[in-house]
This record gives sequence, structure tokens and C-alpha cells, in this order.
Amino acid sequence: MPIRSSACHVAEIRHTVGGKTYAYHLLRRTFRKDGKVQHQTLGNLSHLPRPVIELIRRAVRGEPLVAPGEAFEILRSRPHGHVAAVLGTVRRLEVDRLLATRPCRERQLVLAMLVARLLDPGSKLALARGLDREALTSTLGEELDVESADADELYKAMDWLLSRQSRIETVLAKRHLTDGTLVLYDVTSTYFEGRTCPLAKIGYSRDGKKGSLQIVVGLLCQAEGGPVAVEVFDGNTSDPSTLSSQIEKVRKRFGLTRVVFVGDRGLITAARIREELRPVAGLDWITALRAPQIRHLVDSGALQLSLFDHRDLAEIRDPAYPGERLIVCKNPLLAQERARKREELLQATERKLAEIAVATRRPKGHLKGQDQIGLRVGKTLNRYKVGKHFRLDISDGGFSYERDTESVRQEAALDGFYVIRTSVPAKVLGPEDAVRAYKSLSVVERAFRSLKRVDLHLRPIYHRLADRVKAHVFLCMLAYYVEWHMRRALAPMLFDDDDQAAASALRTSVVAPAQRSPRALRKAQTKCTADGAPVHSFQTLLRDLATIARNRVQPKQAQAEASFDILTTPTPLQQRALDLLRVSVNM
Repeated sequence: MPIRSSACHVAEIRHTVGGKTYAYHLLRRTFRKDGKVQHQTLGNLSHLPRPVIELIRRAVRGEPLVAPGEAFEILRSRPHGHVAAVLGTVRRLEVDRLLATRPCRERQLVLAMLVARLLDPGSKLALARGLDREALTSTLGEELDVESADADELYKAMDWLLSRQSRIETVLAKRHLTDGTLVLYDVTSTYFEGRTCPLAKIGYSRDGKKGSLQIVVGLLCQAEGGPVAVEVFDGNTSDPSTLSSQIEKVRKRFGLTRVVFVGDRGLITAARIREELRPVAGLDWITALRAPQIRHLVDSGALQLSLFDHRDLAEIRDPAYPGERLIVCKNPLLAQERARKREELLQATERKLAEIAVATRRPKGHLKGQDQIGLRVGKTLNRYKVGKHFRLDISDGGFSYERDTESVRQEAALDGFYVIRTSVPAKVLGPEDAVRAYKSLSVVERAFRSLKRVDLHLRPIYHRLADRVKAHVFLCMLAYYVEWHMRRALAPMLFDDDDQAAASALRTSVVAPAQRSPRALRKAQTKCTADGAPVHSFQTLLRDLATIARNRVQPKQAQAEASFDILTTPTPLQQRALDLLRVSVNM
């Protein structure tokens, strides 16, 4: 007996008994058997609510039960991808265990401040509001379970962090420094808001904020620029006087018996070498000579400028530097730039001096008096710093000047020359390697740019307590430690040069300016990577990753307990960034 295909439907059966009509709803299967239509009851639905019966009727007909837009509602959307990228890197680098081996409230709060420094630098009050459950600006608070933190708790966590700075830096030193290694050291200053912090003093402002209170920050880095330790000094501390504490830190706290300090000519001075570096066994240095010291080499005959007509590097010896090596370098491009800048400064000075000379000859209200004229002239010379190249004649009744061409000629003869001074033996570090080591100080300068104005916004500083200022600076250093590793991993997607081998091959000499690799130049010109994806800066890539959201979804007309989270599917570019960082968006 052949049976043909069947279909299900909901049948409504009405039955009248004693004048009262009853309705039954049956789920039936209809099929053909021997040419006749047959019905088979599969179940009685009469006990179900009418809306449920109607849903079953529509379902067996193949109709959509609920329109997609009416099925669910999104209760909340929290930016998540940038949190996953940074916090995932923090955990991969074991920075959380670096802070404390066991989870605790203070550790979680410090991690929140560290990650927020990279995502959206701001005040502690702003961070506390952003972490709050009712005002979540990202998933950072829920990932670290610190959604209830307030500003006071964050400040206490900073105090907790500062108490662990010494131990944390020691662990970082064990990770990145070994005996005989290069240690890069440089200092910067940053301006301070307020006048109650004992660290804030009037000092030299590298930010151009003359008259503002300053603090001085010294940063120790490993040879490739990764930060290891940071220290805060009073704002009126001179650069060379910060060196002694760094020597003690490296030798005693880090336990390194042999180390090479690399610092610029304003930091590792002759006095510091004589009093603090040379007496310590196993402590070497790489620095550079100042212009008067180079002039003395020329005058004494130790440095023959004619040697550099056809070469750009030579090693010389001088009795004034016993047991040390002097590596003379000449950079023609640097010579051109110094000549251009000097001429501009000379011309600017001459224009101002000419105005003063005219003022002394005015018929009415003319400038007079040797003191008054000298005050105006001194102000001009201090502004442009080329007073040594002028001959001045100041009297009570007038003023004249002329350019000292011989002084200009003598200085111009040394344009482009610089001399590396080192105690490292040639068998340990050749001339080219010594020059390369000194030039590596540029990575510390890059760290300062990132810390102060590009990414982490160390400045301006509003903290009033000295320990809070120190904790703030240390927190920013740890954030840069994470950023430094992230940039290295993400280099193929950033404007950063990710082909250093090719860049080095293009450099004709270690003295010549650094070159960018063809790959980096192509990225800069086309604004695209090799696979056609847009090139990002570090900040714009984090903003792109922030569009990966964690959405809280709930079925309409359901209880709150029925809600669940769904992550935005990463784009191919976002997924590549996560892969390069070796982190997952599903934390």
C-alpha cells in the first residue's frame, strides 16, 4: 500500500453538546494512502494558551515566528577590542604577576590604571567614573572586576604600587639586563600644575614652559629601548647629579658587576667620569665630547680635520684621556644643518641689534645709558645664544656691533664633527659599534616623546604628594613597557619600520643618517600595507579595535536573567592585529 508524503497542520475541531460549543486544537499529520486522504492526530494542543497554539500553527506552516528586529533587544554595547588587545598583552607579558604573584584588589586597580593609560589617558576621577557599572565606557572594569572603584581607592592603589617599585624594577632588570650589557640612561623634565608638591621646583624646562615648576625624570632602558627603571628628582636637579643614584641602582640593586652606561655629553661629563665612573671596577661608559673639548683636540693637533676629506670616522688617542678611546665622526648633512641654523640665528640677532642701534639714535625718547642699552643687548644675545660671534661697543650715548667673522669661521670648521668618548676596549666594542651604541640613545628620546605627549600623557601633573607623583611616573613607565612590546609586535600594521635589516643594509656608514627600509617608505607613500590594508598609527589602531563591542542581548518580553553577551565579529584587519599580539578577543 503506497503512502505518499505527509504534512502537519493544526486542526480546530468544534463540538456542540447541550447547546454549548467546545473547540479542540489538534496537531495532525495528513497523508495519502491508497489514493485517499488520511488524518493522524499527533497530539492535543487544547490545553495550551491560545498564543502558543498560534505559534505552533505558524511554525508548521513554515512562517517566521518573530521578525528579527522584534526578537531581541540590545541592552548595552561596551567597547571591548582595545581592552582585549592591551590587557591580553599585559597578561602575556606577565605584568600582572610582576605587580603581585597573587590576585588582590590593589593589583586589579593598578592594572586598570595601567591599561587606561594606553586606552584613554586621564585623571583618576575620570577613570573611576569610566569603570563604574552604570557608566561603563569599556569592558575594562568588568574584566578586572573593579566596577565599584572610586578615586580614593585608586590613590591608595598608587601608594601600594610605589611600595613595590624597587622589587618590580629588579625583576625587569633580571629579564632584560645581563653582565656586560649596555644600559641607556637619559633624563627629561616635565612641567607641574600647582605649587604644593615638594618635588616641584623652578628649573630648566624642556617643554618650553618657562617659569613653571618642574620635576626631573631619569629613565633607564635596555639596549633596544625597553624601559627598566625610572626615578623622579626635584625640578632643579642638574642632569649629571642624577647619575650616581643610577650607578648604585644598577650595581647594588640589580647586582650587575659589569655594565656600560650610555649617556649624552650633558649627562656623563668629565667630572662624573672622574668622580663616579672611573673609580668603580667593571663600570664603563660611552658618551661624547662637548664643543670646547673638540676644539682643544684640534688646537693640540690630536685631531687633524684634513683626515676627514675622504672619510667620516677615525679613532684617535689623546694624553688628556688616558685609557680611553676617542672616535671622531663627521656627518656632512649635520654640518649643513648646523650652518643653516647658525646663519638664521645670526641674522635674527642682527635684526634685533639693529633695532637697538636705531633706538639709540632716535631724535626723541632715544635709548641712552650704558646700563639700559646693555640690558636690551643682553636680552637679545641670551635669546639667540650667538653672542660670542659679535663684537659690541656699548657706551652711554650709543651702540654699535659687527659680526666676528673669525669666530664664525672657527666654529664652522667643526660643523658636522662629533667625538664619541668611551672606556670600552676595542676588542669588546669596535668603533662602529661604539658609535651605534651612542646613537641608540634616540630610543630613550622616543620613549620620552611617547610618555610625555604622544600616547601616555605623563604631563601635566596635578598630584600634590611627592609619593603620588613618583607613583604616577612609575605607572606611566609600566604602561610604556607594555606599549613598547605592542609596537614591536604590531609594526607590520603601523607606520613603524618593520624591516630593520633592510634599513641597515641601505646605510652606507654608521655615521650617515639612518635610512628607512623600502617597505616602510612604501607604507608611508601609499598609506597601505603590502596586503592592501590601511596603515595605522598606534592610537588609530587601538580606536579601530575599540569598535569590537561586547553587546548585552535579551529576548524581548523575557526576564533579565535570560540576557547574554555577544561579541562583534572582528574584521580581517582587527583579527590580524590580535593575531600579531597573540591575544584573543574572548578573554
